[in-house]
Amino acid sequence: MPSSSATSATIPPLAVRAEQALAGLAPGYFALVMATGIVSIALRMAGADGAALVLLVLAAVAAAVLTALYTLRWARHRDRMRADARNPETAFGFFTIVAAAGVLAVGLQQVGMGMASVVLLAIGAAIWIVLGYVLPWQVLMRRDGEPILARTNGSWFIWSVASQSLAVGLSGLKPATPAYADLLGVLTVMAWSVGTILYAGIAVLVILRIVHFGITPQQFEPTYWVAMGALAIAVVAGAGIYAMDPVPMVDAARGLIGGTVVIFWCFALWQIPLLAGAGLWRHLIHRVPLRYVPSLWSIVFPLGMFAVASMRLGRVEHLPLVEGVGVAGMVIAVFAWAAVSAGLVVTLVRGVLGRSSRRAVIE
Repeated sequence: MPSSSATSATIPPLAVRAEQALAGLAPGYFALVMATGIVSIALRMAGADGAALVLLVLAAVAAAVLTALYTLRWARHRDRMRADARNPETAFGFFTIVAAAGVLAVGLQQVGMGMASVVLLAIGAAIWIVLGYVLPWQVLMRRDGEPILARTNGSWFIWSVASQSLAVGLSGLKPATPAYADLLGVLTVMAWSVGTILYAGIAVLVILRIVHFGITPQQFEPTYWVAMGALAIAVVAGAGIYAMDPVPMVDAARGLIGGTVVIFWCFALWQIPLLAGAGLWRHLIHRVPLRYVPSLWSIVFPLGMFAVASMRLGRVEHLPLVEGVGVAGMVIAVFAWAAVSAGLVVTLVRGVLGRSSRRAVIE
């Protein structure tokens, strides 16, 4: 048996391991905030205000910690962040920052913190504008010898989610004057429309990638669930726009949006068995280990968003069956959040103790 000194010699110091973790911090880690925030919103809609407040606080704390970590990573590992921003497989994960701001803003609206919500939406919108032009340019205009289409994946849908998250947050604001109401209507409908068109374009690219290059069990990552979540958040945003006070832009789009949200909800529901079956194909048939990875939050968020979309659509359109689906979906989302959270805690503990993160498996 090796001595304790020999064993400890093989474990890098905690400071070294922390620096390595910072250098490799996933661009899409703000999905943790998105997932926690949307489950909080779902719980509040179901009447569990206490649990909803706890998760909202956790989401805010996670957002603050991740902001500090991303800032530190930019200061210390700028080349790694630039490489991530140019990589088609990781670049669009940065849009989780925008989506997280939008989800947190909605959560703050629910607890009466309207001004903080406005500030978050303004920050999210500014980042969305910058990333919306910079990241696609970085990804699509640069060539490194590998086909971009072959590297398209589910994380690209986060671009659409980011746009829709702003629409959801904006639709919940109460402008002080008619002039602000007109501007708010234009911005909200624009964010919803851009998100919807982006979804259609990205869906075509992802389908082409699968048709031309196929997809292996290892390549079917949790981010493909965002395809369903992007539709679900479009339902929430559309329902919010439909319920906004009458202004010219909203009135012009109300009929179109009101008709599409039901179609989007149905298609999102249809995707769930498909995605779940693909997960079984990946983990049970091909035995890809189910370990904690940051992208698992990209499953929790769509589940929570579908629950919120179903409850909201059911109440707005007086569809008890759809609302019941949302309540059942909320329960599933809570269990999924708890499971992934447990995986995160185990991974962090193992990292502090110096054990291999490869052993942190969600059973």
